[in-house]
Amino acid sequence: MNRTLSARHDAARLWRLTALLAGAALGCALLLAGLSAWFLGSVALAGLSAAAASFNFHVPAALVRLFALGRTASRYGERLLGHQAALTDQTVRRIGLFAAMARAPDVRAAGWQLADQARLADYLDDVEDLDFARLRARLPARLLACGLVGSLLATAAVSPLALPPIALGLGAVALSLRALDRRGPALCDVIRSERRQGAQRVGAILPSVVALQAEGQWRARLTEALGSFSAADETVRTLRRLQARSDALAALLGPLAALSVVGAAWCAGARLHELLPALFVAFSWTALGESAQGVSRMLVAAIRRDAAGRQIAGWTAAAAGPAPARRHHARPEALSARGWQRRTPDGRPIGAPLDIALAAGRPTLLAGPSGIGKTSLLKQIGGWLGDDVMVSAGADLGAADRRALAMVCPHDAAVLTDTIRTNLFAPGRDDAALWEALAAVELTERIRRAGGLDGWIAQDTLSLGEAQRLNLARAWLSEKPLLLLDEPTEHLGQAQGRRILARLLDHARERIVVLASHDTDASAHVTRLVLR
Repeated sequence: MNRTLSARHDAARLWRLTALLAGAALGCALLLAGLSAWFLGSVALAGLSAAAASFNFHVPAALVRLFALGRTASRYGERLLGHQAALTDQTVRRIGLFAAMARAPDVRAAGWQLADQARLADYLDDVEDLDFARLRARLPARLLACGLVGSLLATAAVSPLALPPIALGLGAVALSLRALDRRGPALCDVIRSERRQGAQRVGAILPSVVALQAEGQWRARLTEALGSFSAADETVRTLRRLQARSDALAALLGPLAALSVVGAAWCAGARLHELLPALFVAFSWTALGESAQGVSRMLVAAIRRDAAGRQIAGWTAAAAGPAPARRHHARPEALSARGWQRRTPDGRPIGAPLDIALAAGRPTLLAGPSGIGKTSLLKQIGGWLGDDVMVSAGADLGAADRRALAMVCPHDAAVLTDTIRTNLFAPGRDDAALWEALAAVELTERIRRAGGLDGWIAQDTLSLGEAQRLNLARAWLSEKPLLLLDEPTEHLGQAQGRRILARLLDHARERIVVLASHDTDASAHVTRLVLR
């Protein structure tokens, strides 16, 4: 809590400094443009008279250099401090997001599901949109508004007749932005949906590329799958057209305002030296117009920020309070289900219903060809897919109950960039138990060479086989009563894989063990459930 408060205090301080520097950069840019025009006009007028000999060039020239240096230095400072402030905000936001995940009574309510890469990609996009919204939308929009108010006040003081045409220009920009704000959210949602559909379709046909090529259907199916990406690109083009219209009108605002200010001053009778204040204000408008050219990007960033906030708030709000008490079940000796409907990862039913009977001391092997749904069934049993109910000693166990009882060992091990001790996921076990697990998976010597339990490793430190054995060591150390192993001998030699698996099954003989494997001869003492 103290660390979070400290991070928030640091972020607030950095944002104040960033806003100060951004304001200084905008002020210097406006003053530089106006003073440059005034200076050139003054020099030209002085050259037409005897004042040329006594005209002081040094002070305005020094001010021009000062404002130019101030603008450059302020912009660099704003960029550095702004990104540092955004990163500090990220720290605070990550703490809140992870705390919400930890409190969530149902992990899937937070939008997480194993192997759902599209949902994970959407989540990462949402977090990025929130992280940089202040830098991309709120801060530049507020600075632009301040510059606009200042320029309007200066125009009212110097050339009030220029206000009506400037107001018309501002009205045209406002109407264009309103149209973008009205259509933008729907377009952004369509772009996300079309890209997700394209990713799902491509992912669905990639495992069958050889079969589809043999049947001559690969090109047609791939074209159909990529059509969603083409549709997304068309929607992006529509959004870009709306943005281009707003940016074009905003780009015209600066020259329009400048001409209006000078023209109104001329029509009011200003001549020669009397035109210099109008020139100052006119060229300040041109500098402000350059800043306004990115106004559509600010609006789109705000649209994406609001959509991301709604998406993330949809599951963090449910987890904001304390998690409801979960039912505690005794260590199950058996699990069963009748008429179990298998499902694909996206929830569609697959195959005929089947009866499942799992018992401690008798591992169950899910067998069948690749792509038949062994991993999906394993997730269903563990409660990670679907809302099916299983029975244990006369009591119903829902998906959330089984997730609390299950340890899932996926076939591709994730290795944290951390110590080996941390990577074993057993913080309460002593060193002897950790070394026993490493010995059981034949990884002792490799870990000793890596520096022992406190040696530092990363994903690319271990080979695929070593990472898989580390994964099996985690399963060995787990005390969960339901052990789910997905391709436990993947990346291992046949003899070594069978040795390690036999040790693991013997070690977990008092627990319910379910494994999915292509190697149907991995263990003779299993109950085989063949999927068709």
